[in-house]
Amino acid sequence: MRAAAERIVRKLRAAGHEALFAGGCVRDHLRGVEPHDYDVATDALPERVASLFPGRSDLVGKSFGVVIVREGGQPVEVATFRRDGPYLDGRHPSSVTFTDAEEDARRRDFTVNALFWDPVSGEIRDYVGGRSDLEARVLRAVGEPGRRFEEDRLRLLRAVRFAANLGFEIEGETWRALCERAGEISVVSAERVRDELSRWLTGPDPARGLDLMDGSGLLAVLLPEVAAQKGVDQPPQFHPEGDVFTHVRLMLGLLRSAGEVLAWSVLLHDIGKVPTRSVDRDGRIRFNGHEVVGERMARDVLARLRFSKAKIDAICECVGNHMTFKDAPEMRASRLKRLLARETFGDELELHRIDCAASHGDMSIYEFLVARRAEFSAEVLRPEPFLRGKDVLDRGVAAGPRVGALLREAYELQLDGKLRDRDAALAWLQAQLVS
Repeated sequence: MRAAAERIVRKLRAAGHEALFAGGCVRDHLRGVEPHDYDVATDALPERVASLFPGRSDLVGKSFGVVIVREGGQPVEVATFRRDGPYLDGRHPSSVTFTDAEEDARRRDFTVNALFWDPVSGEIRDYVGGRSDLEARVLRAVGEPGRRFEEDRLRLLRAVRFAANLGFEIEGETWRALCERAGEISVVSAERVRDELSRWLTGPDPARGLDLMDGSGLLAVLLPEVAAQKGVDQPPQFHPEGDVFTHVRLMLGLLRSAGEVLAWSVLLHDIGKVPTRSVDRDGRIRFNGHEVVGERMARDVLARLRFSKAKIDAICECVGNHMTFKDAPEMRASRLKRLLARETFGDELELHRIDCAASHGDMSIYEFLVARRAEFSAEVLRPEPFLRGKDVLDRGVAAGPRVGALLREAYELQLDGKLRDRDAALAWLQAQLVS
C-alpha cells in the first residue's frame, strides 16, 4: 500500500504538483508502527487528480476535494489541501476553500494527526507542534480546543479513541473542552458513534477508554446503562473487587484487541444487575434473572447504535447465556454438546474466563469446559437427527405440537448416546406410539 501511495505522489509531482503523505500514516510511521493505510494530500484540484489517473479514480468527495485513486489494486485517498468554512451541523463544513499544506494542517483535529511526510526525501513537515506532542505522548487539539470540538462533535469520541489506543494523555485544555461539550455528542449519527466506540473497545487498552468515557461525561450520555453500574454493590464472597462498574472495568483490562462480539459482551453482560438488584432477609445481595433482563437491555442498546441484526444476536447470545456455564458440570451430555456447539461458544467461554478472573478467581468450570471441548472435538457436536418430521407423520401422528415434542426427545437421546443409529431411533419412536 505504501508503494502504491508513493507512486501516486511521484506522478503528481511529475505533473508539477505538491504531494505528501498526510495524517495517521505519518503519526504511525514516526511511532515505528506500520500504518494501516496511506493518505495523500496535494495542491492538485480533484478534477486534475482524476485526469492524471483516468479510469482509476472516483470523485467520492469532490466538494471536499477527495478522490479515491486505485493504484496497483490498492485504493488510496488523495485529498486537496483545504481550509474549511463554517460547520453548521456540528459535523461537516458548509464549504471548503482549496489552499496550501500549512492551512490544511491548521484545520485538522489533533496535532499528532496534522503532520505531513515527504516519502521521497523523508522530510517531516510540522506546522502545529505535532512532532513534539507525539514524542511527549500527548493528544492536543489543533488551535483552540473548544472550536475544534464545536466544528465536529465526533472529535469528542475520536479524542477518547486516540488517547486510549495510543496510550497518550489528553492535554489539559483539550480535556476541559471535551468535558464541557460531552453533552453535544448527541448530534452525531448512531452509526458513527457505534464505530468510534467499537474502535477503543476492540483496541489495546479498552479499560482506559472506559475511564476516559466516564471521566468526560460521554459514557452517561451515550451508554447510561453502563454508567448506572457505578455504586451497585455485589456480594463480596463472589465479587471481592467491588461494585458492578469496577468488575466490568477489570474485565476490560484483561482484553487486548478483542473481537467486537466479545468486547461488547464484556461491556454489557451485567447491565441487567442494576434493575434486578435485591437483598434477602439475611442481607445477601442477589441479581435474580439479571442475564435475561440484561439481554433485553443489551438488545435495546445495540439497536440504538444501529448494529446489524447478526451482530446484535451474537452479542446478546453471550449476554443472555453468561450464567449458564455455572451449571455445566451437572448438564446432561446432550445439553452440554449443544452448549459447546453454539456459534458464539468461543466468545462465551472467553467471557466466562475473564468474568471469573475479574471476580472470585475460580477457574474450575472454565477448565472443565476446555477439557470437555477437547474430548468432543473429534465428534460432530450437532449431528444430523436420525428422525425427521416425516417419520412421525408417516406413522399416523397428526401434525401439531406432539410431532415436535417427539423429535426433540429423540434428538436429546441421540445426543446422549442412547440412540445410536436410525434403526434404534425408529424402534424407539414405534414404542412411544404404541405406549
